[in-house]
Amino acid sequence: MERGDSSYVLAKVLEAFCPCPRDLFFYSLFFPGLIVCGTLCVCLVIVLWGIRLLLQRKKKLVSTSKNGKNQMVIAFFHPYCNAGGGGERVLWCALRALQKKYPEAVYVVYTGDVNVNGQQILEGAFRRFNIRLIHPVQFVFLRKRYLVEDSLYPHFTLLGQSLGSIFLGWEALMQCVPDVYIDSMGYAFTLPLFKYIGGCQVGSYVHYPTISTDMLSVVKNQNIGFNNAAFITRNPFLSKVKLIYYYLFAFIYGLVGSCSDVVMVNSSWTLNHILSLWKVGNCTNIVYPPCDVQTFLDIPLHEKKMTPGHLLVSVGQFRPEKNHPLQIRAFAKLLNKKMVESPPSLKLVLIGGCRNKDDELRVNQLRRLSEDLGVQEHVEFKINIPFDELKNYLSEATIGLHTMWNEHFGIGVVECMAAGTIILAHNSGGPKLDIVVPHEGDITGFLAESEEDYAETIAHILSMSAEKRLQIRKSARASVSRFSDQEFEVTFLSSVEKLFK
Repeated sequence: MERGDSSYVLAKVLEAFCPCPRDLFFYSLFFPGLIVCGTLCVCLVIVLWGIRLLLQRKKKLVSTSKNGKNQMVIAFFHPYCNAGGGGERVLWCALRALQKKYPEAVYVVYTGDVNVNGQQILEGAFRRFNIRLIHPVQFVFLRKRYLVEDSLYPHFTLLGQSLGSIFLGWEALMQCVPDVYIDSMGYAFTLPLFKYIGGCQVGSYVHYPTISTDMLSVVKNQNIGFNNAAFITRNPFLSKVKLIYYYLFAFIYGLVGSCSDVVMVNSSWTLNHILSLWKVGNCTNIVYPPCDVQTFLDIPLHEKKMTPGHLLVSVGQFRPEKNHPLQIRAFAKLLNKKMVESPPSLKLVLIGGCRNKDDELRVNQLRRLSEDLGVQEHVEFKINIPFDELKNYLSEATIGLHTMWNEHFGIGVVECMAAGTIILAHNSGGPKLDIVVPHEGDITGFLAESEEDYAETIAHILSMSAEKRLQIRKSARASVSRFSDQEFEVTFLSSVEKLFK
C-alpha cells in the first residue's frame, strides 16, 4: 500500500482513534453497514411505493360505477360497530349526515363483527338508536379483530393494541381502498397506513386519547389507578420504567395522530389533550357527540313521584373506569350517617350494559360490596335493559349519579339532564368543562369528587324544596339542546368538508 493511497490514510486515522484491533474491526464495518442500511431503506420505500400504486389501481376499479363514472368511496374504521355505546351512535349519525350531503358516494364500514351480517347490524342500529340510513352501506368484515383486544396484552397493553391495530388496518386496506378514510374509534396508528400507503384523505373522531397527560401524571406521582397497578406504584424503579414507556408511546402517538387531515374531538377535555399530543390545532374542532335528547325531553317535568321516597340512578357500562364502587360507598355513607333529616325511602339503581364475562364478574363484585356495606336492600342492578325501561327509570329518578374520573364526554350525563333528573357528576373531564355548566346564569347540576362530597351533595339535593329542584331541572333541560342530533350533523359536516375538496 502506497502512503499516498486514501485507504492507507483511512487506516492510519482508524488506528489513531482505535488502537485496539477489536475496535478497529468494528469501525471497519461501520461504512459498509451504513451502506447496507441505506440500501434497505431505499428498497423499503420502493416496495411501499409499488404497493401504493397497486392499491390506487385497485381503487379505480372498485370505485367505477355501472355507468362508467367514478364514485367516491367513504370508509369508517369501526371494528365494534355492532355495539350499543355512544361511539356507535356517533358512527351511525355521521353516516346518515354524509349520505344526506353526498348521496352518490359509496359508503363502507370496516367491522370485526363477523358473527352477524350487514342487515343485522343495520337493524341493531335502528333498534338501539332509532337511526335508519337512507342509502346502502357495504360492510368489510375483518377477521383479525382479536389483535386489538386488551385481553391479548396483559402487559404493555397500549403498545400491543396499537401495533395490533396496524395489522387490522392492513387487512382492511387490502380489502377496500377508499378515497376518504375516517377512524371513528380512536385507532390512530391506522392513519399513516391509509394516508401514505392507501393514498387516502384521512380524518379521525377522537372519543378518548389513547394516552393522556393525566395518565402520565398518575404514573409520575405513583398514584394507584385502574391502569396503574399497586405493585408498580410501590416500586420507584418500575414507576420510572413505566413513565419512560409512557413518554415514548406518547411521542409516537403524537406522530401518527398528526397524519390526520381533519381531527374531531368530543369535548374540551379531549381537545386539550389532543392539542398537546398531536399538535394539529389548525385542523382540530370540537364536535359534540349526538345525544338522543329529544326522546328524553318528552318526559314531563313534574316533581316526582308516583312512588314514595327518592330514586337515585346511575347509567353507564359496567367498566372499571366508571367507578361504580364510589357510588355504592357514597350511598352507604349517606344512609349510615343519616345525613338527611327524616330520611325518606331511598333506592340506588345501577343501570348499565355488560359486554363480556369480565363485566359480569364486576357486577357480582359490586353486589358483594353492597352486602358488605349493609345496603343491599337499597341497591338494585339493571343489566342490558330495553330503552323503554331505561326511560321509565329516568322519568322517576330524582338524582342521576356519575363517578368516572376524567370522563371524556358523558352521554349518560346528558341523558339524565334531558330526562329531568338532577345530575351529580364527577368534578373532572367533559362533565365539568362542557356539560354541567351554568345556563344563562343558572346552575344545571352538581359536581363532586370524594365519597364525602357525593354523600353531602346528595343530602343537599334531597333537602331542597320541590320548587328549587324543579328550577334546576328546567335549566339543565334547556342547556342540552347543543348536544342534539341536529347540532352534531351541522358541526360534523362543517369539520369534514376539507376531506372532500
